[in-house]
Amino acid sequence: MAQLKRSKIELNIELDENRVPEKLHWSAPDGGIVQAEAKAMMLAVWDNKTKETLRIDLWTKDMPIDEMKVFFHQTLVAMSDTYNRATQDEKMTATMKDFCDYFAEKLELNQK
Repeated sequence: MAQLKRSKIELNIELDENRVPEKLHWSAPDGGIVQAEAKAMMLAVWDNKTKETLRIDLWTKDMPIDEMKVFFHQTLVAMSDTYNRATQDEKMTATMKDFCDYFAEKLELNQK
């Protein structure tokens, strides 16, 4: 039987006195990332027992709104790419991409 390999991803969050994130750092040693700073993160995991998504969404209090809009847009685009790889559902992927384009247009992201 093949030996299983383990990989670790670590998140470190520094909070202020009100438990609001001030700093986010993450490490993924297998990917060469060690204590990289981030301003926002979204983590989603699937709970097979309850059949629901569990999420952690965090951003630092100094995350600029204009960057948050770009972060959301890029996340939506990445989710549509992941959906396509996972399901090969080209029709729904195209619909999701159309929404991503609409989202960018409404937020005027393409003009920057």
